[in-house]
Amino acid sequence: MQKEYILYGTSGCHLCDEAETIISTALKNQNIIYMKQDIVEDDNLLTQYGLRIPVFKCPTTHQEVDWPFSLEEIKAFIRQ
Repeated sequence: MQKEYILYGTSGCHLCDEAETIISTALKNQNIIYMKQDIVEDDNLLTQYGLRIPVFKCPTTHQEVDWPFSLEEIKAFIRQ
């Protein structure tokens, strides 16, 4: 079964770009996908994540990892 995650962020966010690089590296050779969600497109997401982005979330467990995070932290998060 393939796991799915969400990376909350927005365009033009250099921290979001850094987070995406870390996440892409962590997910190499894994049966895991993630989608990017721009929080600007949804007022509720903007309120919830506006000061916290980038945020990496597992929609199944509702667990989240807030920035700053490392490659090791993301690897541990996806092993949960």
